[in-house]
Amino acid sequence: MAAAAAAAVLDLDPSHERAGRVLEDIVRLEQMVFPEHASPARSLRDELRRRNFGLIYSTPGAGGEEVAGYAVYTRNTALCATIIELAVRESCRRQGHGEALLRAAVERCRGRRVQRVILHVDPARAAAVALYRKAGFQVDATVEGYYAPQRDAYRMFMDLQ
Repeated sequence: MAAAAAAAVLDLDPSHERAGRVLEDIVRLEQMVFPEHASPARSLRDELRRRNFGLIYSTPGAGGEEVAGYAVYTRNTALCATIIELAVRESCRRQGHGEALLRAAVERCRGRRVQRVILHVDPARAAAVALYRKAGFQVDATVEGYYAPQRDAYRMFMDLQ
């Protein structure tokens, strides 16, 4: 966990001079982790302009040149938010980045007075399911065919009251 302690979780500021490079790195990471759902950088740039959308990322250390992981969340309603994606670079896994990103995303939702955070996760991604349960998320339902035919998802939630 020492590596994650040195790494910061940052909000992606589209006006920052490094935003383009960071966004491209996030898109490359997304393509590696979720090849069937990868978003073009243009789409993420457009989403960042929306007030209810958030993208945070972590870096592996003081240099901060490489993205270790990222989380995307959106506030669906005044009371509910969804963590759309959370991914960590394979070489940075098991160092606390996923936990730090999840905690930061939940705290940003709490800061917006959201009462419930939901997410969907493939039950086959045991490490992700364990991370979410450790953070306090509970399985609400199994959504059949969520990702593809014969590929279900757990819908998980956390109440922030």
